Amino acid sequence: VQLQASGGGLVQAGGSLRLSCEHSGLTFSNSNVGWFRQAPGKGREFIARIDRGGARPGYADSVSGRFTVSRDNTKNTVHLQMNSLRPEDTAVYYCAAGSSWSEYSRYYKYWGQGTLVTVSS
Repeated sequence: VQLQASGGGLVQAGGSLRLSCEHSGLTFSNSNVGWFRQAPGKGREFIARIDRGGARPGYADSVSGRFTVSRDNTKNTVHLQMNSLRPEDTAVYYCAAGSSWSEYSRYYKYWGQGTLVTVSS
């Protein structure tokens, strides 16, 4: 099983980025997907989650209203659209797949290697 997060980069505050999470080796439509991030010197933080069918997204308060998670099961891909980015959004972003629709990282079995998002002020 492999998960690959991509789409990170350098953006100015107020800008947008779209992250993608592609995977292979498992039945994607059976997996809930979560997005987490880890800023330098900080622990891993829950950002967003989406259920198997894509009908139930969930967000951390810190990104609600700015980030949107979606998925396309026909392409085995989950996206995280990030708008109105702030310097405090700077972090390595990870996607994870698991059997639970959860905001807790311990419930996700498979993890991608992360993509770096840097927001300049």
